[in-house]
Amino acid sequence: MDRLLYTALSGANVAQQQQQIHANNLANVNTEGFRADLALAQQQALSTRADETRVLSTEQPSGVDLSVGAIQSTGRNLDVAIQGQGYLTLVTGAGEAYTRDGQLTIDQQGQMYAHGYPVSGDNGPIVLPPFSSVSIGADGTISIVPQESGNTTPIDVDRLKLVNPPAASLSKNSQGLLVSSNRNNPTDETVSVVSGHLEGSNVSAIGEMLASMSVNRQFEAQIKMMKTADDLASAGNQLLRNS
Repeated sequence: MDRLLYTALSGANVAQQQQQIHANNLANVNTEGFRADLALAQQQALSTRADETRVLSTEQPSGVDLSVGAIQSTGRNLDVAIQGQGYLTLVTGAGEAYTRDGQLTIDQQGQMYAHGYPVSGDNGPIVLPPFSSVSIGADGTISIVPQESGNTTPIDVDRLKLVNPPAASLSKNSQGLLVSSNRNNPTDETVSVVSGHLEGSNVSAIGEMLASMSVNRQFEAQIKMMKTADDLASAGNQLLRNS
């Protein structure tokens, strides 16, 4: 009976963990630039014996769906959307991190942020001098009209560091940002942005709901298998007592 119970218990644990992933995806269906997590599992024999029949399901680190989300106009100069593949670079305490959430903000000291972290330019974190207006070009060039200069001609002051690391090198950290196994990826000149727009989440609400329903049925099936294993064990014990 233990073989059936092992299988059912491991399957139920994986189904529960996958349900959490789908629930998190659904919770972020309206989060700009969000990349959906992919639930992954692997079969693993309990031992290396050739006649081993106990095979468990084990959860693997979740993958990331890197497909592009829909781009919508916002009309805000500091909103940027990546066109095609590529990422904005952020500066964190653990090194570079990447995002497609282009909701940029600038604090009173002129430092640019996204997702709560400083945005990296060609030469490190972007800090702008006082300005009366700001714009961002397709190649990520940041132009400003200096404040109180009497000059209305924009001048280029920095450029967003736009990168495109290999998909296989990317994973999510605990803050939901993408990180790469390749340290300090170089600027990719082919990556472009469009200002006044934001990219939405790439989560399919219908797809996640259907996946959640399917996982829920799998969980119920594993619970029924546990009950069957218990019934079989009880029946076996009863036969031994009566013999």
